[in-house]
Amino acid sequence: MIPSDALAGAVRAALSDALALLLPVQCAGCGEPDAVLCAACAAAMAPRTVVRRIDPPGGALMVWSGLEFEGVPARVIRAVKEEGRTPLARALAPALVAAVQALGEPDAVLVPMPTSRAAFRRRGFRVPDLIARRAGLRVERLLQPMRRTADQRGLDRGGRRRNVAQSLSARDAAARRVVVFDDVITTGASLEEAVRALRVAGAEVVGAVTVAATARRMNGRKPRGVAFETHR
Repeated sequence: MIPSDALAGAVRAALSDALALLLPVQCAGCGEPDAVLCAACAAAMAPRTVVRRIDPPGGALMVWSGLEFEGVPARVIRAVKEEGRTPLARALAPALVAAVQALGEPDAVLVPMPTSRAAFRRRGFRVPDLIARRAGLRVERLLQPMRRTADQRGLDRGGRRRNVAQSLSARDAAARRVVVFDDVITTGASLEEAVRALRVAGAEVVGAVTVAATARRMNGRKPRGVAFETHR
C-alpha cells in the first residue's frame, strides 16, 4: 500500500506539472513571458562542474556539483523549491548527471538527502528525488531524519553543524558503496552529517554530488580548507 503522504505528494506534483502547461508562465531565469525557460537562460544552465571538500568524521570527501549556485541556476532552483515549478527539474537534470559523471563512481548507490515531513507536506515532492528522476538516475533512500532541525538559513558554518549534528540515521547501508547527493551545497554541514550517519551504518561513502554549489567567501576571499575549482 502506498503511504498517504507519498500519494498526496505525487498527486500535488502531477497537478503542478499540469497547471504549468495551462497557466501563463514567465521564464524562471529572467521573467520573459510565455516561456518556462527562455533560450538564453536555458543556455546558462549548461553544466559547469565545480568541486569542493567536506570534512565529515572518518575522513575528508570531495563533493562534485554540476553548476555554481548563482544567477540563472540559482533562480531556477529557487523556483522549483519555493514556487513548486516542478517542470524546471528537467533543466536541472543535466547538472546532476554531469556531477555524477565527474565523480566517476558508476556502480555506487545514489543516496538522496532526506526531506523533512514539513517540507514534503509544503511542497508535495522531494527536491533531490525529483531531479534524479528527471535525470534518469535511480536512488535509494537509505537516510532518515532522527529529529527535527531548525532552518539552516542565516546560520554560519558552526551553527549549521550544531543544528544538524546527530540528526540523521541510515539503514540497510552496511558494506554498500554509496554516493550522497543533494540539490545545493552551501557550507557542507548537512552532507557531512549524512556521510557520518552512513559511515556509522557501515557504508563506504565514495563521494558526494549536488546539482549546484555556492561559493563560500569571507571578506571577499574563499575560506581556508574549502576547495572550489571549476571544470568545463
